[in-house]
Amino acid sequence: MTGSEKVCEFLAKAKTFFVLTTDGEQPKGRPFGLFVPVNGKIYFGCGTFKNVYRQLTTNPKIEILALDGMEFMRYDGIATVVNDEAVKTAFRAAAPQIMEMYDKNGWEMGIFYLENGHAEIRAIMDVKDEFDV
Repeated sequence: MTGSEKVCEFLAKAKTFFVLTTDGEQPKGRPFGLFVPVNGKIYFGCGTFKNVYRQLTTNPKIEILALDGMEFMRYDGIATVVNDEAVKTAFRAAAPQIMEMYDKNGWEMGIFYLENGHAEIRAIMDVKDEFDV
């Protein structure tokens, strides 16, 4: 199983995960639930009008934290924004209601993946798996 597949599997089990950014010196976290794997990369999206988008484009070093029972996964890297029609199409298929709402309101979905990603899956006291993504 590739690193990307391991991350997708964990995110799917967790259902909700947290995207952690910084706003100047202040850490910020918020829940997400949507990710879309395309060609070996894991894409995430948020409105370009949201603070999280401004934060991840100002300081693209971010971390994703997901919990599944007594295990958790940290997945960090450099947020890399993309404007790719195949990825946009995959987002539309994965979340048609969200994308309809964005279209209706004239909002833009900012889509990104993590470059130079690294993940670790941990139990409370030990690392169960660690890998590059």
